[in-house]
Amino acid sequence: MIGMAGQVWVSLISLGGVVLGGVLSYLVQHRTQLSAERAEQQRQRIALSETRRAERLALLERFIEVSAEAERCAYTRPSEWEDTDDWYLTTRDVMYRLWVADRLLRIQFPLTVHDAAHAHFLDLNRTVWRGLPDGESVRDYLEGNRSAFLDAAREVMG
Repeated sequence: MIGMAGQVWVSLISLGGVVLGGVLSYLVQHRTQLSAERAEQQRQRIALSETRRAERLALLERFIEVSAEAERCAYTRPSEWEDTDDWYLTTRDVMYRLWVADRLLRIQFPLTVHDAAHAHFLDLNRTVWRGLPDGESVRDYLEGNRSAFLDAAREVMG
């Protein structure tokens, strides 16, 4: 009987060891899986962040490029024009693209950047369609809000 009780204890200890090993194995696997999931989530966040940054840079480039075209239209603005003049047709297209680029900035950037871009857009729109008083420089008139926009964009992208 004593020999049999010893065998039961050995079996129970052996079973306990198997159970303990299984629990420890499960815990290690569970920890490893959680760690792998966290690492994957971090990789996805980084990839998304890089994608958004690239999209933002492309939108900034688009806005800056079209605003430069609009500025050229302001410099070449004739004192009078007709709806069929080349200057008007070109300028209308440029100003529409600038309007779209301005709205896209509102979607992708904080309001501080959009507000600065929109102020620059309004300056360009005013200068292109209404002109400036005699003696006032297009460059000087546009410089303040253009610089404010570029500074706001740099701060957000930095």
